[in-house]
Amino acid sequence: MSLKDRFDLVIFDWAGTMVDFGCEAPVKALIEAFDAEGVVINAAVARRDMGKAKRDHVRSLLLEPSVAAAWWSRHRRVADNSDTDRIMSRLGPLMREHATRASTLIPGARETIDKLRAAGLRIASSTGYTREMMEPVLKRAAEQGYVPEHTVCSGETPAGRPSPLMVYKACAELGVWPLSRVVKVDDAEVGIAEGKAAGAYTVGVASGNALGLSLEALQALPASERASRLATARQALLDAGADIVIDSVATLVPALDHSSAANSALPNQE
Repeated sequence: MSLKDRFDLVIFDWAGTMVDFGCEAPVKALIEAFDAEGVVINAAVARRDMGKAKRDHVRSLLLEPSVAAAWWSRHRRVADNSDTDRIMSRLGPLMREHATRASTLIPGARETIDKLRAAGLRIASSTGYTREMMEPVLKRAAEQGYVPEHTVCSGETPAGRPSPLMVYKACAELGVWPLSRVVKVDDAEVGIAEGKAAGAYTVGVASGNALGLSLEALQALPASERASRLATARQALLDAGADIVIDSVATLVPALDHSSAANSALPNQE
């Protein structure tokens, strides 16, 4: 069974999946935005709700017990909507700055896109970034030869991840159905939940947010520790419901080929 026999569309996440190995840009931006409020958050806390629409992500952080306690200690009140608005106003420029620096395609991403298109599949994308945050990333990706047919950004659907609405929007506007013929590729657990809610075939990318290391930091680890950390990241995405998990988007096509071959070998259930 060829890929085109089974799938019509692949929807890719951006940071941690196609660009920004290890999904570092939004972590740095969030830490700086909260630091400006006198509240210290660490990378692990910043990553916990990664993949959500950025406004939803900020709201989740403000409700996280350790962050809420730090906020109370600094401001002597509970954070409200005006605080979310103010943090978002700071976060936009910070996201653009960090995302621009981290918008180089992940090794093997361009080759994966070329193979999928050669196989007859269409390419779309979705992100927790707003359209404003994505502008420099889209420009830089285009310069590297990656231009999805469709991109959905945070705020362009009534609800963000883990709702399936961004997937629905892409499929509706591209005229792709049924959803079982769609592949959703994402490095965050909330993105996997989005794909499952939509009824898509969902692929986790272990080297993104679930791992949380730059390519250089990953390569610097001893082989045994590198394998252990990747195994932990893979399991987290499988536990989130991913149909399969790959270490990098560079290996997506052979993984889908293997999945299609295995699917075609199943006995007829009718």
